[in-house]
Amino acid sequence: MDKFRMIFQFFQSNQESFMNGICGIMALASTQMYSAFDFNCPCLPHYNMAYGLGILLVPPFILFLLGFVLNNNISMLAEEWRRPHGQRGKDPAVLRYMFCSMAQRAMIAPAVWVSVTLLDGKCITCAFCTSVPVEALGNASHPLLSQGEIQRVLARIPCKEIYNGQELIANEVAVRYLRCISQALGWCFVLLMTTLAFLVRSLRPCFSQAAFLKSRYWSHYIDIERKLFDETCAEHARSFAKVCIQQFFEGMSTDLVAAHCHRPRKVSADMGEASKKLLGITDQGTMNMALKSWHRCKPPLHIHPPALPSGNGWTGEGQPPVHPSAPRRETAAYYSSV
Repeated sequence: MDKFRMIFQFFQSNQESFMNGICGIMALASTQMYSAFDFNCPCLPHYNMAYGLGILLVPPFILFLLGFVLNNNISMLAEEWRRPHGQRGKDPAVLRYMFCSMAQRAMIAPAVWVSVTLLDGKCITCAFCTSVPVEALGNASHPLLSQGEIQRVLARIPCKEIYNGQELIANEVAVRYLRCISQALGWCFVLLMTTLAFLVRSLRPCFSQAAFLKSRYWSHYIDIERKLFDETCAEHARSFAKVCIQQFFEGMSTDLVAAHCHRPRKVSADMGEASKKLLGITDQGTMNMALKSWHRCKPPLHIHPPALPSGNGWTGEGQPPVHPSAPRRETAAYYSSV
C-alpha cells in the first residue's frame, strides 16, 4: 500500500505527472479492451475490409479524442486562445507547446492499440483475405470456380469453421501469410514510433532549448494562475456565503427578540474574518464585473512598478539613473598630549 500511495502522490505532484499517469492507465486499458473484444469477421467480400480497417482505425481515433477530453489543459488552451488580448498579449509559442504536449500524451493509447492490433493480425487477415496471391500460394487454375466465387471463398478465410476452399488454397497457409505481413507492419510501426519519440526527446534540446524552456515555464504559469484564481474565487464565495448566512440569522434573531423578547445570541467572531476576505466585493454585480474584467483584460506579467524619473530630469535614455548620494558621515578625532 505504501508503494501505491507513493505512486499516487507522484501523479498528483504536478499537472504533467498527473497526465502521464492518465495516459499510462489509458494505454493499459486499450490493451485490456482489445483482449476482451470479441473479434468476429463477417467473412463477406464487401464487408471484410470495412470491418477490419474499422477495428484497426476507429478505436484509436476514439482513444485520441478521449485523451484530449481527460486532459484538463484542453479547456485552459481554448480559454487562452479565445480570450481578448486585454493588458496581456498571447504568445503563440506557448499555445503550440500546450497543444503539442496534449497531442503527444493523447497519442500513447492509440499507438498501443494499433501496435497490439497489428501484432495480433486478426484485422489484417479479415481486411485483406481476398487479396491473397492464389497463384503463388494455392491452385489458381481451379476449373469449377469463377472470379466472383473465388472472392467469396477467399472472404471466408478468417472463418475457419465455414471455410470450404481447401482445394483452392489451404486455410492455414493463407492465415499464416497474412499474419506474417501484419506482424511485420506492427513491428515497423513500433520501431517508427520509438524512433520518432527518441528524435523528439534528444534533438529538440539541441535546437530550441531556450524557446522550449520559455514556453514550458509560461505554460506552467498559466496552469498555476488558473488554479490560484479558482481557489481565490472559491474562498471569496465561501466568505460571501458565510456573511450572507450570518446576516440572515441575525435578522431572524432580531425579529424573534422583537416578538418574544428573547436575548439575542452573540455574533460569531468568524463573521469579521469573513468580511475581511471579501476585499470590498460585497454584491453580485461587482463580483460579475470582476470576473469579466479578469477574462477581458488580465493584468500584465509585470509585478514591479516602473522606475520613476529622478530629480535631475533623467528619462532613462543613454545614462543610468542617478541615485541620491548617501549622507556623509563626519568623524571627530581627539588628541591629547601627555
